[in-house]
Amino acid sequence: MITADPRAVAAALLDGALAVLPTETVYGLAARADNPAAVARIYAVKGRPALHPVIVHVADPHLDPDAPGSWVREVPDYARQLAEACWPGPLTLVLPRSARAGDDVTGGQDTVAIRVPGHPVALAVIQAMDEADPAGAPHGVAAPSANRFGHVSPTSLAHALADLGELLAESDMAIDGGACSVGVESTIVDCTGPQPRVLRPGGIGVADIERTTGLEALDATASGIRVPGALPSHYAPAARIALAPDAEALAAYVDAVVEGGTEVERIGVIASSAIPTPEGATRLLAPDSVDAYARGLYDSLRRADATGVVFVVAVPPDPDAEGVSEAIADRLRRASAPR
Repeated sequence: MITADPRAVAAALLDGALAVLPTETVYGLAARADNPAAVARIYAVKGRPALHPVIVHVADPHLDPDAPGSWVREVPDYARQLAEACWPGPLTLVLPRSARAGDDVTGGQDTVAIRVPGHPVALAVIQAMDEADPAGAPHGVAAPSANRFGHVSPTSLAHALADLGELLAESDMAIDGGACSVGVESTIVDCTGPQPRVLRPGGIGVADIERTTGLEALDATASGIRVPGALPSHYAPAARIALAPDAEALAAYVDAVVEGGTEVERIGVIASSAIPTPEGATRLLAPDSVDAYARGLYDSLRRADATGVVFVVAVPPDPDAEGVSEAIADRLRRASAPR
């Protein structure tokens, strides 16, 4: 059932149903995070590996391990700084889990990934859960992307229902929040050590994390924590993806693919609006900013498959640009990896 009422979605989640829910990053397939049977249905519908953890979404940005119902048991000072600066928003913090965070959401690890989404509809749903069942508050919603595992993430309700609509039950619900304003998944930061460690780039840049905490942000190299979206091949359409560093390389790629026997109109191009489209190729995305690139990326990959494009050449944004540019490059690398 598609509804516009966050309270109806909250009631369904409290009863153990699933819901397709908008966030500012991507649309999620949501379940009550402390209901193992409901969370298990997320894994079944998505075809998600059993030990692949999910992010718990909450409405309260105050990380208090001593509060009743807390999802975490320890919070370093820099994690509090990040929560205060970036929540609600596209930032996920990985913290030592409390007894409330079960193996089904943590992948059997001693940590839980948690964030406060910045989309008003997602927040309204979680707040309505807290109001309807205050004894169970603060409620958490497990909400990985609403697509089959490994495929292109959805940034609209239509994307999500195209992937999962036939796999949902009559008791499940969906709510439309429009197009996602960020368009790529949240940044995931490991907060279990003395310094923040970025496990997945996303809507919050490394420079923002360092400015907020006054600490150097480490990379994921030495981390043993499993997080969503970290497999070498992920976010992939059916079309093959190749990455080009600039306009000249883009044109050369297109020429080579045509020489290999592919019709030029079946070659798609994703690149800044300043980069011209090789003659005859199909333009999938021509953003005029890094933020616009992120918002349009997944829709353009989906349109490639919908329009019969079989080969996509993408020029990632300037790697020196702050903000979401690193996340875009990361998603394109994983989409282009061997499958």
